Amino acid sequence: MLSPRTRLVLTALVSFALLLPSTSQATAAAPPTDWSKAVVDSTMKRFTPAKLGGWGYQTGLYLYGQYLVYKRTGDKAYLDYIRSWVDRFVDGKGGISNSFNNLDSMQSGNLLVLLYQETKDPRYRTAATKIRNRLNSYPRTADGGFWHATSREHQLWLDGTYMVLPFLERYGHAFEDAAYSDAEAGKQLTVYGSHLADSSGLLYHAYDESGTQSWADPKTHHSPEFWCRSIGWYGMASVDVLDYLPSTSPYRAKIVNYVRNLAQAVRTYQDPKTGRWFQVPEKGSLSGNFTETSCSAMFTYVLSKSVQKGYLDPSYQAVADKGYQGVLAKVSLGSDGLTTISDICIGTNVGDTKFYLDRPRATNDFHGLGAFLIMNEQLAKHT
Repeated sequence: MLSPRTRLVLTALVSFALLLPSTSQATAAAPPTDWSKAVVDSTMKRFTPAKLGGWGYQTGLYLYGQYLVYKRTGDKAYLDYIRSWVDRFVDGKGGISNSFNNLDSMQSGNLLVLLYQETKDPRYRTAATKIRNRLNSYPRTADGGFWHATSREHQLWLDGTYMVLPFLERYGHAFEDAAYSDAEAGKQLTVYGSHLADSSGLLYHAYDESGTQSWADPKTHHSPEFWCRSIGWYGMASVDVLDYLPSTSPYRAKIVNYVRNLAQAVRTYQDPKTGRWFQVPEKGSLSGNFTETSCSAMFTYVLSKSVQKGYLDPSYQAVADKGYQGVLAKVSLGSDGLTTISDICIGTNVGDTKFYLDRPRATNDFHGLGAFLIMNEQLAKHT
């Protein structure tokens, strides 16, 4: 039989134990990882602004994603890092040593507009205006589509829509040039869509007006294959441009229709096992095909934003949520505490099925880091 003292001690211990959270309660109460901050912090530890990369769309994409994280968190170190990188290329008078003879070189112009809005430093507006003015003489197809590059004569690549059109709209609405930017961006998306959209809702990677490229179909002049990231570029460009196009735009309804058709195809070809999308999206069962992280992030972003904006019915949010979990499955923390995002296709030309399947897959490639941040900030705010 227990003594009174022993009973008192046991009662006290039981009472104290009841006040402690269970292991499951403690786990549930732990805050989720802020993966956007983790990716940005890891990248800033890996690279100083001086070593991040040259003036290119991949770096610009990543830093635009970092800017979105700055806007949410208010962490000034994130903005200072972006500014330090941009200042490598913009001199004291706003000069920037670039001929802007390809659309890829224009994507980082987004950072110029955003930095001007943040700092009011006129250098950034001057540099951004050089890109805007380059479009006045930039070569086009007969129906007005911007060539992908002066060295890619007569060619339209889906990639190019994201490289220039969100910048153009940001510039136009920041600097009293909205009438031009709305008309041009709307026109470009519909011209590209008219040549590259398939009845399935997917879009071919490229079009050659001259029909001279080896990959150009003799009748349609488009390339033979769908490539997931090029489709992601077009989808992201479309939903971002729609943020600016007025309801009176003659292009708005056409662009929304392209987004809806694309969303139907994206839902159809989502991998039911992983929630991601394949490098060649409609051939998931093909040997050598793989689920690619950057396009999966892009599709997830497009679906989520389109539901939020009312372009798609709410049932698509479940598709976006599944895609989101699929992309998160490609994110991990190393023993050094830094993030890793895997299975990102490197920069890619136009080609056939085998060409796309044989593309190397990289870890922490900026295509994937940038797409991840854009997606994650969308889902963080609207889920």
